[in-house]
Amino acid sequence: MARVLALIPDLLFGSRVQSMLSIAGHDVRLLADPAALRAEQASGAVLVVDLTGEFDGPALLRELAQEGSVQSLRTLGFYAHVDPAMRARALAAGFEVVVPRSRFAREGGELIERLLAEKR
Repeated sequence: MARVLALIPDLLFGSRVQSMLSIAGHDVRLLADPAALRAEQASGAVLVVDLTGEFDGPALLRELAQEGSVQSLRTLGFYAHVDPAMRARALAAGFEVVVPRSRFAREGGELIERLLAEKR
């Protein structure tokens, strides 16, 4: 079981993700914006970020890294399949796993389990 901070502004999709990951046994905290993430104690968590959201996910991860807030975080981002440039930007920013939104919707629990099983 992992503590998951899900930064997903879309309330409908966020609720779906929260339910899916809770069923998979994870403790999920749904967050609507970066300010809410900054207010959380993120150490030891898995950070899931909607890269199609209203904020710049790769820039946010870079800011968190500069602040020293991501060392103990595992990171997963999902993007719109029609935006492969976002995938490249997210990987360059340091996201460990970046998948299309549709794949995350199908395999979110398994993706988090694999991420946690991988060594850094």
